[in-house]
Amino acid sequence: MPGNERRRQMQRERYQRQVARRMRKDERNRTIRAVVTSVVIVVVVVGGMSALAFTLSKKDRNSSESMPTSEAPTSSAPQSSAPTVPPGQCLYTKVPAQAGAGATKDVGMPAKKPAKQDVTATMATNRGNIVMSLDGKKAPCTVNSFQYLASKKFFDKTACHRVVNKQIYVLQCGKPAGTAQGPDYQFGTENIKGAKYTTGVLAMANSGTPDSNGSQFFIVWKNSPLPPQYTIFGHVTGGLGMVEDVGKTGPTKNDPQAGGGPPKKNVTIEKVTFGK
Repeated sequence: MPGNERRRQMQRERYQRQVARRMRKDERNRTIRAVVTSVVIVVVVVGGMSALAFTLSKKDRNSSESMPTSEAPTSSAPQSSAPTVPPGQCLYTKVPAQAGAGATKDVGMPAKKPAKQDVTATMATNRGNIVMSLDGKKAPCTVNSFQYLASKKFFDKTACHRVVNKQIYVLQCGKPAGTAQGPDYQFGTENIKGAKYTTGVLAMANSGTPDSNGSQFFIVWKNSPLPPQYTIFGHVTGGLGMVEDVGKTGPTKNDPQAGGGPPKKNVTIEKVTFGK
């Protein structure tokens, strides 16, 4: 009998050791899953933040035109070496030559001294008008450039070339027809302190480097978690429903690196006019 009792005791101890091992193994697995989940969440968030990487092709990514890049800008990004701008004036500089032949469109330069006032713009499209209130007080150089390009018919007959409906929600426009990505000049970032990219915001795309605004801009059709790195120069006050419809319908195909793609419901800008 004592032998039987000893065997039962040994079996209980063995069972307890097995349970303890399983518990330790389960704990390790839970820790591993938690770490993996955290990494995935970080990747998704960073992907969303950098999805204003409005680049649709490798050629676009190599261009210095004003498009958000497929990589989120970091604190190690090169600092702007632009010279000091006199008070009340704007600095427009030539796009670096390394952008490549055909990467820009020559339209001259806007005036250095902008009119610092709010402006109403109407962008006529094949799907109806988009009415915008441009903030000339907070983003005078951006509004000045936008008006200048419109006066040169730069936006006429151009397609809004990218829509994103995952993680961020934007419709991007302002790319000229052909191989060019924008005008042959660029200018500095404005009005980004505390910037929030909420529904209806009108903001500039950029190349991911400081002071690289050009012609491409985007309309936020749903609150988007973007870093404050894109000049806000106005808000959509009319026609946002159409933009939302285009956004919700989504792209014809998704660029896995940049996110988004050409909208299924194409939007073509016919002309841009201004009023008070």
